[in-house]
Amino acid sequence: MIAPSRAPHPVRRILAPLLAASFAACSVAPPYQPPAAPVPPAWQAPQPHAGDVARLADWWSRFDDPLVARLVDAAQREHPTLEAAMMRIAQARANARIAGAGDWPVLDLKAQSQRIAAGIPPLAAPRTQSNIALDAGWELDLFGAVRSGRDAARARVEARERDWHDARTTLAAEVASNYVVLRACEALVAVQQDDVASQVKTADLTDRKAAAGFTAPADAALLRGVLADAGNRLAAQRAECDVTVKALAALTGLQEPTLREQFAAGTARVPRGDTFVVPGVPAAVLAQRPDLAAIERELAAAAAEIGVAEARRYPQVMLTGSIGYASLNLLGVASQGMSWAFGPALSLPVFDAGRRAGQVEFAQARFGELRANYMARAREAVREVEQALVRLDAANRRVADAESAIRNFEAFLAGAQTRVQVGVGNVIELEEARRQTLNARAALVQLHRDRATYWIALYKAVGGGWDMAAASQ
Repeated sequence: MIAPSRAPHPVRRILAPLLAASFAACSVAPPYQPPAAPVPPAWQAPQPHAGDVARLADWWSRFDDPLVARLVDAAQREHPTLEAAMMRIAQARANARIAGAGDWPVLDLKAQSQRIAAGIPPLAAPRTQSNIALDAGWELDLFGAVRSGRDAARARVEARERDWHDARTTLAAEVASNYVVLRACEALVAVQQDDVASQVKTADLTDRKAAAGFTAPADAALLRGVLADAGNRLAAQRAECDVTVKALAALTGLQEPTLREQFAAGTARVPRGDTFVVPGVPAAVLAQRPDLAAIERELAAAAAEIGVAEARRYPQVMLTGSIGYASLNLLGVASQGMSWAFGPALSLPVFDAGRRAGQVEFAQARFGELRANYMARAREAVREVEQALVRLDAANRRVADAESAIRNFEAFLAGAQTRVQVGVGNVIELEEARRQTLNARAALVQLHRDRATYWIALYKAVGGGWDMAAASQ
């Protein structure tokens, strides 16, 4: 015997096609492809070490001074910039959770109990009315508005994570640069101290010769003036070193006495970088820059938001429902019962004076702005790498000439001092030789400082060792 067929429930007739439409929903968001960065096929500047590839991770530990790594680690543990970046990541993740909640129904439980008296006494009688209800609502994502919003929120989480890595790299570069400046400053202090000590001896000798009548008093006055000027420059140089120490204390969060104890071991020694190279293809370098990666993720979020704005121009379907229980007590007579309601709600955009179209145009313009920013930043990144390579190559080639200059000026200074001591030279020639020697020694210290600084700039220009795959893990 065949069982008689039954007509489907009205709720089923409504719900089934809507659920099918929701699961088969299309998205009106435009397809997104990461932009191709406008870069040349190869670096135009000379590459150190013949272009062999080396790993950049923890690049600050590649310096021959272990204190660089310790200072960077201290800064990255507690610096407010990184803490703020972490809080921005937390905000983005919270927004992603909010956006992802749109995939699910909203359930609200409501309960109420009231004692009511209304009407004209004595006809009005107090009554107690109570009810409890569970309300539900679910927007069917027919055109991908919720999906696009979720994609935008996720892309922004990734952008904020890349911002954190960029802040970390920038902070490491700032700490390392300040440390290099400090060591170079100490080396310049040492150079000037040697100069002052030499000038003291020469001034004393000249004073004795002037008192004995073997040289003019003007020569003694000249040397005393030069000595006073050298002392002035030495005091100014020491002040610059103290300022740099205070900058490092602020960056690392360490107490200044603790820092000075650590600095005492390697005074006046400028750190040098280990072997480091740049990949030959610019696109490979740009892919490991967290700042560019962050802009690209913002660009992906902007593309998804075009889909959100476009989907809002289409009809929206909301499934709503409610189930509840109510009771009424009037003059000792109680009544109670269950209630339920279910049905779809359809919203059709008819006229909004161009508001939704304007939102789409705004989202498209925002995407275009970010795309232009990405292209501009990519060009800037290539320029930073090229400039760092040029400066580093020039610094490497200048070292031999600078060292040769010092040797020759020191030989000339020694001869001038001998001639003054035996009475056949003059103090003007001696001070000219001393000035040239001092300038040459200071120039070599500054060259070592610049060379280390250019290494740091190159590290930062290629992303400081950030790796997208490792960062994602």
